[in-house]
Amino acid sequence: MPAPAAPPPLAPGLVLTDGGLETTLIFHDGFELPDFAAFPLVSTTGGRDALERYYLAYVDIARRHGTALVLETPTWRASHDWGRRLGYSSAALRAVNIAAVEQLRALCDAHGRGQPPITISGNLGPRSDGYAPTTVMTPTESAAYHSEQIRALADGGADIITALTITYVDEAIGIVRAAVEHSMPVVISFTVETDGSLPSGQALEAAIAELDAATTAGAEYVMVNCAHPTHFSLVLDPGSPALGRIRGVRGNASTRSHTELDEADELDEGDPVALAALYRELLAVLPNLTIMGGCCGTDDRHIEAIAVACAPLLPR
Repeated sequence: MPAPAAPPPLAPGLVLTDGGLETTLIFHDGFELPDFAAFPLVSTTGGRDALERYYLAYVDIARRHGTALVLETPTWRASHDWGRRLGYSSAALRAVNIAAVEQLRALCDAHGRGQPPITISGNLGPRSDGYAPTTVMTPTESAAYHSEQIRALADGGADIITALTITYVDEAIGIVRAAVEHSMPVVISFTVETDGSLPSGQALEAAIAELDAATTAGAEYVMVNCAHPTHFSLVLDPGSPALGRIRGVRGNASTRSHTELDEADELDEGDPVALAALYRELLAVLPNLTIMGGCCGTDDRHIEAIAVACAPLLPR
């Protein structure tokens, strides 16, 4: 197994991420993704080619703006329950998680060459629905469930584990404990509703504080994703130690709620420049915010706009 690199730099410089992988593949590239699962594309030539085109757009942006970059593997749905729904055995899921990391490693070797510095993040998602969970686990159950995928991503050579769109804190606690057990640095990214609270109803600040208390601040940092900045900016207190843990934001392009997005037939791409302006405003509220990217509805245009708006405000 390749030795993991360091986590994304925690220096003050801007670190970009990619955007909304699944919505890009569906609405721009014409792929059908049952259960919003992109990981099966790793196993086909056409799928791998589409993934490479997607990733290289962000490599180009980071290179031109002189920023670091985090790229997520397309494995948000590549865990046991979702994989079983799509006909994957445990062995097949392990293989596809490893292959997803290996594809990104090969891409970085071929196109990165150290500039921009790229961190390969092994991406995992919630066990249940990313907006309204129907299966709720204890931290112990969560650790047992996610351990299999974390081990595969680690064995593939991921630099870090990132759990996106986490809806309640007990699942987050289990993910951190499982990652620590596998000696992997880990990031937890919560999603919030339009009132700034997690889908569980817990306040974002309280969820971060509980996560850190239960894991001895075991996560490298915390992020917020799959929500528009207007959904959570009003609940942010720059003096809060818990909110000081937020180092990354991956916002949606749309201001719609999760329910409205679920019911929409067309992609709401929002306004990339307006979204970037909101990220710029977040810099004044979140003192440790350096990692910026996108989620549903965003693509390379949104990340380009964020780089233009925010890179000049952060040290190179």
